[in-house]
Amino acid sequence: MNMIGIRELSRSTGRIVGAVGRTGEPTMVTNNGRPVAMVTPVNEEAFEDWVLANAPEFVASMKEAKDDLRAGRTTSLDEVIKMRNKRIDANG
Repeated sequence: MNMIGIRELSRSTGRIVGAVGRTGEPTMVTNNGRPVAMVTPVNEEAFEDWVLANAPEFVASMKEAKDDLRAGRTTSLDEVIKMRNKRIDANG
């Protein structure tokens, strides 16, 4: 793994990020010799999954769903299908 100091990252950001993207090899960033950050390549699918999983709306929705499960506020799949079929019948 490559290691660079924070000053070098500041001076050569484009070159360093470009190298990470080309090689797929992460680069550790240090400050006074101590690791402080990592520049890692991004897989587009993994990034999309991460964005969706960390979207505030999704996170809030998942929390609400977990709270509902704990409180017993659930609906069986059979009930959902029956409600759906009733809605379809009502709308013709």
